[in-house]
Amino acid sequence: MWVPPETKDPVLLHHPTRESVGYFGAVRLRDGKFAFQREEVVFNADTFFDFLKKLRKATCHSGRRVIVLLDNAKYHHATLHRDWRNQAIPNFTVEFLPPYSPELNPIE
Repeated sequence: MWVPPETKDPVLLHHPTRESVGYFGAVRLRDGKFAFQREEVVFNADTFFDFLKKLRKATCHSGRRVIVLLDNAKYHHATLHRDWRNQAIPNFTVEFLPPYSPELNPIE
């Protein structure tokens, strides 16, 4: 959750139905532009592949290299989009974080 730095104690009110809301999202570090896709049904390989294609289309005009950092959710490693990811490697790279790395977590 992003909160402006001047807000010291953010309050997040939840809808009383207790339904979840899910988003795929990516942030461009250069200027903070946020690309997202709301997912109302389920997170799976199909919906993630749709988001990857949308993200690729949005970034292909810049001519700059894109690196997407992912955790190890099962749908990130799906064989459904493995060939597509390998084909898009020159300008659109997907990198996976290590499964457990306490040296990357300053709290531990």
